[in-house]
Amino acid sequence: MTILKMNGAKNEFLVLDERRPRLSAYGAFARRWCDRSGGIGADGLLVVLPPTAGGAATMRVFNADGTEAEACGNGVRCVARYLWEQGAGERFAIDCNGESIAVELQQRKHQIVVRADLGVPVMIHRLGDGVRLEACGDSWHYGHVTMPNPHVVMFVDDPARVDLEALGAALAHDPAFPLGTNAHLARVHDRNSIVMRHYERGVGVTRACGTGAVAAAVLALDDGRVKNPVRVIVPGGELEVVWETNGHAILSGPAETEFVRSVEVE
Repeated sequence: MTILKMNGAKNEFLVLDERRPRLSAYGAFARRWCDRSGGIGADGLLVVLPPTAGGAATMRVFNADGTEAEACGNGVRCVARYLWEQGAGERFAIDCNGESIAVELQQRKHQIVVRADLGVPVMIHRLGDGVRLEACGDSWHYGHVTMPNPHVVMFVDDPARVDLEALGAALAHDPAFPLGTNAHLARVHDRNSIVMRHYERGVGVTRACGTGAVAAAVLALDDGRVKNPVRVIVPGGELEVVWETNGHAILSGPAETEFVRSVEVE
């Protein structure tokens, strides 16, 4: 089977085109080939399937541990670039979790940038709601957003000084999140930018998280800390978030193909 390795702001994925399905155990496939010690190595698996809601194709997302995620902002941009290279055009939609995500591809100098409409974020807890999480302590300013995958975003003085691996693992087992959660540390850099680090459930610490970047940006916008457009600086590069007046969040950023490889599947 042919697998592509792609990344969005260094959030790495394996992409498997299953529009003519050959496999069924995608979770096991993800565990085998996303393994960085014995497989190809990636943060997750993106499976491209026939359309289900009117888009050019359907995307399913599997974390490196084989669990399925509801959405993936960096992943949908990678799939968009792949479909563009397959002739889908510059504007189309990708179905994911029963919804269609509108995407647009732009060529900026030597980089392909993908703009994706990720829909309306749902703020379960705004910044300053005063809800306490045991893992976060009393003094941390945090919010909870679904995109529709869950995100806890904590605004701290210095994201680099916090043990994110331990914090993310603790939050993943917090009774407030029966399905687990992604955890993010953020700091407002200036009126148009924030700096972030990410822990993704089923993966661990990653160099970028697209829906997490949106979650942090809309929380900061809602709280008046920043203004549109928001530049989100992540360990793997930069993303841009715009929260439109209709409530939709637009994520823009690079999508790159690293290599193509054939693997044998038993």
